[in-house]
Amino acid sequence: MENNTIYVALDDSKRKLVIAMLRPGAMEPEEREIPKDPPHIQRLFRRLQREGPVQACYEAGVSGYDLYRQLTACGVTCQVIAPPLTPRRPGQRIKTDRRDARKLVRLWRAGELTPIHVPDEAEEAARDLVRCREAVRRDVVRWRHRLLKLLDRHGRLWVTEKNWTQRHWTWIRAQHFELAALQRAFEATVFALEQALARQAELDKEIAALADTAPYREAVGWLRCFRGIGTLSAMVLLAEIVDFQRFRRPRELMAYLGLVPSEYSSGETHRRGGLTKAGNTHARRVLVEAAWHYRHRPMVGRALASRSQAQPEEVVGQAWRAQQRLHRRYRHLIGHGKRPPVAVAAIARELVGFLWAAMTRRETRPHVA
Repeated sequence: MENNTIYVALDDSKRKLVIAMLRPGAMEPEEREIPKDPPHIQRLFRRLQREGPVQACYEAGVSGYDLYRQLTACGVTCQVIAPPLTPRRPGQRIKTDRRDARKLVRLWRAGELTPIHVPDEAEEAARDLVRCREAVRRDVVRWRHRLLKLLDRHGRLWVTEKNWTQRHWTWIRAQHFELAALQRAFEATVFALEQALARQAELDKEIAALADTAPYREAVGWLRCFRGIGTLSAMVLLAEIVDFQRFRRPRELMAYLGLVPSEYSSGETHRRGGLTKAGNTHARRVLVEAAWHYRHRPMVGRALASRSQAQPEEVVGQAWRAQQRLHRRYRHLIGHGKRPPVAVAAIARELVGFLWAAMTRRETRPHVA
């Protein structure tokens, strides 16, 4: 970067921006506080641009990417920083917006910050849609638990077959309580669950319609060739990862998803622990759920065969090799005493390698933990 560059860090809150600036040759940052509205932001940065090039950054937070878009619209080079990857001093216990901005601008000029990929507005909208559906799914799970616990507390137990079948719902709707207050609580819980299920079904339709549009249709088709990945799972992966090509190697994608093991190495001691879980939780959840399917022997059922029709041979072949390799790997791990959740986490990590190879249309050897 040029010597006359002005480095700017912004600490973002709901109503104001605390700004720290390092001008060329300055050792101590200048600080300012401005209202968080476009006219004030534009006025400040246009004034700075008259002095020289401006490099701005802020940590991802309450503003999302709107602040980034405002700054880039003004011609400012801006990066959004991943907060978990910002270096922090051990024992630092005082936190203020001004301290955060000063620390951030020093690290920014030193080149010690890690920027994140910023999606465009359409990509962010797709991400918001799939995350909204995930939130509604959690609501459905919570209301199901509340309804079952309410029935259990009052001796109404369903032991005939699995829960949430059509017969189970018929049984639930037939329940009646003599106490009016209890009956109202029961009806309100059933109503809330039905509303959550209806919202989930509506969002599923919206996501399926989005998956059939030009930006996603081809990529969704490729991902659906893999066992355990349907339209919804494919859309979650595409919305969260955005572009598989931005990762040069499978291991970079594994790290982004938090599917690499933690490690402690000091002197002669080398110890590996559980998954870092430091990456994208939404995509990781989908991959772990998909990985459970590889417990079963490799096969192409009717649904998977239908999804694989008219897809590139390289992708279909990659998906079949994934089935063979990952099932053998799962049996090997279980045979060596690994618990199923641990084995499935390892399978999810290797599945990422196969997905990366298919989506980038490159050959890759399976990753061995």
